[in-house]
Amino acid sequence: MLHRNFRAPEGGEVDLVCRDGDTLVFAEVKTRVRSSELSRPADNVTPEKERLVARGALAWLRLLGDPDIEFRFDIIEVILPPEQPADITVNEAAFSLPKGWRY
Repeated sequence: MLHRNFRAPEGGEVDLVCRDGDTLVFAEVKTRVRSSELSRPADNVTPEKERLVARGALAWLRLLGDPDIEFRFDIIEVILPPEQPADITVNEAAFSLPKGWRY
């Protein structure tokens, strides 16, 4: 992990910035306390939230001098059932830059 809770000055936020080999990963973490709910935590990542993460990611890349690097957006689901180990699922490349956005 490179950074947690990155907040871009002009808006945008990224829960985790990590590397996976040569790929920079911008991850949104969604946690749920119990697994009995019908939807997965990732279902709560709205298009607006995707835009906030993308805006934060682009700000991070600008801070690095706009490198020629591959990046992706993951959603990490954490389910914390009572008195059981956490269930963690990483959804790689869960979304991409919003339509019309480029890097």
